[in-house]
Amino acid sequence: MCGIVGYIGYNEAYPILIEGLKKLEYRGYDSAGIALFEKEKIDIIKTVGRLEKLEEIADGNSPSCQVGIGHTRWATHGRPSDENSHPHRGCNGDFAVVHNGIIENYQKLKDWLIKEGHVFSSETDTEVLPHLIEHFYQGELLTAVREAISRVEGSYAMAVMCFREPDKIVCIRKDSPLVIGIGKDEKYIASDIPALLAYTRDTYILDDGEIALVERNGVKVFNGNGEAINKEIFKVDWDQEAAEKGGFDHFMLKEIYEQPSAIKETLEGRIDLDKDEVKLKEISLTREEVQGLSKIIIVACGTAYHAGLVGKFALEKTTRVPVEVELASEYRYRNPIIEPGKNLVIVISQSGETADTLAALRISKNLGASILAVTNVIGSSVAREADSVFYTKAGPEIAVASTKAYITQLIAMYLIGLYLGQLRETMAPGEVKEILDGLRCVPNQVESILASVEEVEELARKISTRENMFFIGRGLDYAVAQEGSLKLKEISYIHAEAYAAGELKHGTLALVTEGVPVVAVVTQRHVYDKTLSNIKEVSARDAYVIALALKGDEEINKVADEVLYVPQNLDFLMPLLTVVPLQLLAYYAALIRDCDVDKPRNLAKSVTVE
Repeated sequence: MCGIVGYIGYNEAYPILIEGLKKLEYRGYDSAGIALFEKEKIDIIKTVGRLEKLEEIADGNSPSCQVGIGHTRWATHGRPSDENSHPHRGCNGDFAVVHNGIIENYQKLKDWLIKEGHVFSSETDTEVLPHLIEHFYQGELLTAVREAISRVEGSYAMAVMCFREPDKIVCIRKDSPLVIGIGKDEKYIASDIPALLAYTRDTYILDDGEIALVERNGVKVFNGNGEAINKEIFKVDWDQEAAEKGGFDHFMLKEIYEQPSAIKETLEGRIDLDKDEVKLKEISLTREEVQGLSKIIIVACGTAYHAGLVGKFALEKTTRVPVEVELASEYRYRNPIIEPGKNLVIVISQSGETADTLAALRISKNLGASILAVTNVIGSSVAREADSVFYTKAGPEIAVASTKAYITQLIAMYLIGLYLGQLRETMAPGEVKEILDGLRCVPNQVESILASVEEVEELARKISTRENMFFIGRGLDYAVAQEGSLKLKEISYIHAEAYAAGELKHGTLALVTEGVPVVAVVTQRHVYDKTLSNIKEVSARDAYVIALALKGDEEINKVADEVLYVPQNLDFLMPLLTVVPLQLLAYYAALIRDCDVDKPRNLAKSVTVE
């Protein structure tokens, strides 16, 4: 979603705001803008387009000042345009607002404000906020913001400046993230931690409903009832280099190559090497509660949902408990059936702020389910509201297309499954050891795949001119095919669909014509012959078949036009390996097609609104 930054201190605000926006542009890049204090007014500079365009306009024209706010937009209400760009101001120009979220009752508020004499200049829902604040302002910005927000329905993280109170910024959040960085006699505001790393590691992470008065020499935080609260400082342990490209052309490629170390980090400390057991102190469920489980529900969106599909196989195998995998955007409106005390809901979200996933968590919790969150961000909303939290240790993931977050989510699913299986006593000791031995091999095996990418790059060149592709597989291979399909279409814009290989005859074959590329994932030995038969079906229609198979499989060469080999491991763990060539295929196809790899059109990294 949109990215927010703010600065108040004794240094020049403009370069700090611009650098912060660069770190947050993955959250939206339809337009960008900044608001800066001048001597006689709040100066707003904004434009449709990427941040570079804002810099072209602002460089040399920005006023010298020490207080400002900024915004990079992912359009929701109102098309990308100069007028719809943030910051927005009210009628008299005394207030400037940047906002991430959706004001659901904005039309009702706008109609009322127009009757009160306010004049609007944009199509956005956000513009009602400065007008509301202007309407209620009686000399104290904090009070006016509270009054305005009491009329608002929806989600928001926002920062507000007032010309009459030039030494403060007020910020507030509900359902959208907001972080305050603490420096000596200077403070920073951002939607996400990477924007702060160059300046400070000490932060306040605002909780829902909290409002903060930010000044140079201090921050006062209040709860929804207006009571002052003492926030604990959260110290960030990411280093700044982790949020930089580090010599790679794109963040996505860097993050693909970081996967071996991310896997090791996520495994670290969670395996008892002496006993060959999984130890997950972060899961608060007792043995009795785990043994009493009658159902597990995995809820997620996008790539995290695909991790959940693999998780279903992992958890059912290890726990022998039925597992459902749900799209959070559907689940939250479906009146789900929960058996209190006997159901575990696992929510997966890289950012921990995904709006639909967070709503699904709250619904499930209210219905009596135990909640386990799998997230990459410490202190995120899902982490705070879940009963237990499994933190993946992927580090900052900047590219919109998720790679290392996905693979560490898979590690989480396997470890959680093994841990619950141990408590339920549904896993034989030898079986646990075999899987753990397999997991320990994965980082080196991923490194071996990354050491030889020339073949993938050449295949990407061959498919780069195509506009339609298919991915097929069975079982765990089908789950990976779905993620491979998503990666390709979201960054290369090639229309790609994944199908269960056994379903080809039920309609899909009608779409297979001469030369259409079909990626077949073939690593599950118990259905190998069946999948081979499905490949022959598409070959008979003259499809161009690219197989992803186990190293040493010679039979596959007889039915596929091209073969990408991956190292052998347990069938159960193959998704950890097969996804890597598919990530690379998508990356190189996008590169060859001259697509913006890190910032695909119409998308944003963290979907914090519906």
